[in-house]
Amino acid sequence: MRRPDRPPLRMEHAHNEHLKTNMNAEIPYAADPEGATVRRQLRRLAVVAALLAVCFGWPLLQLITFAAHSDLFSCILLVPFISGYLIWTIRKTLNLQDVRPCWPGAMLGWMAGGAIIAAYWMGRRDGWAPQTQDYLTLMTLAFLCCFWGVCLAMLGSKLVGQILFPLAFLVFAVPMPASWLLHIDTFFQYTSAAMAEAFLKVTGEPVWRNGLDLQLTTLRMRVAPECSGIHSTLVLLITSFLAGYLFLRQYWTRAVLVLIVVPLAILRNGFRVFTLGWLGEHLFPTILDSPFHHHGGPIFFALSLIPFFLLLVFLRKREVQASKVPHPQPEN
Repeated sequence: MRRPDRPPLRMEHAHNEHLKTNMNAEIPYAADPEGATVRRQLRRLAVVAALLAVCFGWPLLQLITFAAHSDLFSCILLVPFISGYLIWTIRKTLNLQDVRPCWPGAMLGWMAGGAIIAAYWMGRRDGWAPQTQDYLTLMTLAFLCCFWGVCLAMLGSKLVGQILFPLAFLVFAVPMPASWLLHIDTFFQYTSAAMAEAFLKVTGEPVWRNGLDLQLTTLRMRVAPECSGIHSTLVLLITSFLAGYLFLRQYWTRAVLVLIVVPLAILRNGFRVFTLGWLGEHLFPTILDSPFHHHGGPIFFALSLIPFFLLLVFLRKREVQASKVPHPQPEN
């Protein structure tokens, strides 16, 4: 009997190896382990976050009630929905291939939250009686630290890094401590009075300023805490962060947009006081008792949005022009 030739055996062996390679290459796409892992981790995150919210249920309920009855902190009620919307808009661009727990970061968040709660109870034991606003500041911050820790434990540092801004934006849900609010109010009162004095002097109006008091020829004004414009400034600050995140790509342009908020607030407040003073001096002597004085803040806030959005457009065009500039190629 004649022995078969060797080459056909080698060809059959190579063909079988090629089939095995193709079958092995299709297995990961059919199984899709990454997608299943992400969905499983998201379900766990939802369950753990709900349990965490139950543990902080009383402070969170107080926070909702406090924000609903506060003119300054009413925006707190919108912050979680804005964060959720921002994550929803980028859901298709997220890289879900590597979801591994970041235990060091998670432990750091949980330790920070626990430290805040421990500091609060130690202060209460030593006789400290915080205001409701300060209590909510501490409890909300502790909840956020624990929640960020849960996100790192369930989603990992890479995925959390992709949704870092929406998660960090939740810090605007923390009410400002009462002492901070007092100092910020005082700062804007004095700077507004100084800016109004400058506007009046530029227009040639006789004015004498003593601290927060402005004395015109026949009209005397005092810049009260209600005139500090802190509510409008807070709204503009939140708007600057959102606009920078949505429309700008470079960190320095985003920083410029955020940093312009304070000078713009001082100019707006000073212009408002100047307008009231000039109109009261020349046209309406009783303007300080009019609705324009007590309820005219939104008008000046709308005016302050004009230079804000002009700066945003300028920074956006600057980024677009910079992206079109060809970069020199390195020589070989």
